[in-house]
Amino acid sequence: MEAVYVQTNDAQKNEVVAYRRESDGSLSNIGSFETGGNGTGKPHLPSQRSIVLSDDGSWLLVANGGSDTISLFAVEPDGLRLADAVPSGGGTPTSVAVHGSLVYVANNADANVAGFTIASGKLVTLEGSTRTLSGDGADPAQISFSPDGTTLVVTERGSNAISAFAIDEQGYASGPSTIASAGETPYGFDFTSAGTLVVTEAFGGAKGKAAASSYAVTEPGRLSPVSASVADTRSEVCWAAVAKDGRFVYVTNFGDGTISSYAIASDGTIELAEAVAGSTRLGEPGVRDEAISEDGRFLYALDADTQMVHGWRIDADGRLSEVGAADGLPSTVAGLAAS
Repeated sequence: MEAVYVQTNDAQKNEVVAYRRESDGSLSNIGSFETGGNGTGKPHLPSQRSIVLSDDGSWLLVANGGSDTISLFAVEPDGLRLADAVPSGGGTPTSVAVHGSLVYVANNADANVAGFTIASGKLVTLEGSTRTLSGDGADPAQISFSPDGTTLVVTERGSNAISAFAIDEQGYASGPSTIASAGETPYGFDFTSAGTLVVTEAFGGAKGKAAASSYAVTEPGRLSPVSASVADTRSEVCWAAVAKDGRFVYVTNFGDGTISSYAIASDGTIELAEAVAGSTRLGEPGVRDEAISEDGRFLYALDADTQMVHGWRIDADGRLSEVGAADGLPSTVAGLAAS
């Protein structure tokens, strides 16, 4: 099923709202599906990938920040089926990573990561897999695997750092190896298929200071800088999504409702392509989580302040063309995944 998913982040009954993606990129509501856990109940959940699809699109994972659990849904032709919900291995889980059957979650309150496997339709704790980040004030924003699954990366807003773990054949993480972020407040990130890592930098929300930088994975669990901070001239950048062909990365600027695009060179360097490639409400705050459809044709982003999901077609030259929006979401809505 080609779809877009968001979570309500409701404090009493967290749900996933599912939309069917039509051939023209427009969205139609399928329904809401309870996660079996609770959200934080607060608008603007400070994380990227609190909801994520497995590589093959058959599973959807959700972090329930209010009940310290993660949920596993089976993706079915007519919607979602809750398969499991288990403790996340720490307090306030905010971001989930998945590679094959291996799952790791970043727990904000405990500044740690914990591992699980998907086995027989359930989430099974990977005993002894919990690892701490660089310090108690790490404030993790996102956790994700490199494309080959050998490196697990976590951005740490509180320490202005990026931590990387090497993953062994049994799924256990060693490390972290932590480097300073090129710019302040590293937040969301995404990988190209070739392994270049592009990280957004919010600079504490300072007006006009939004930027992004890029890194290479030099060996499992180790990163090295490629492009230092490249400004996009906007405000409070937080989320990142790399085009499927790896030529562009789109970043959402929460502070002024815009999406900026960067061109990615074959050596991993980045340069600003368009400061305003798209917008939800130009000059107004609210745009946040984003994802690109699996076929690479469409970009979707969540405007939490208007409770809408917006869509754009990604043209051959990397430019964005609007395809419409879907509404009716709560003010606490957070996280976005697309198949």
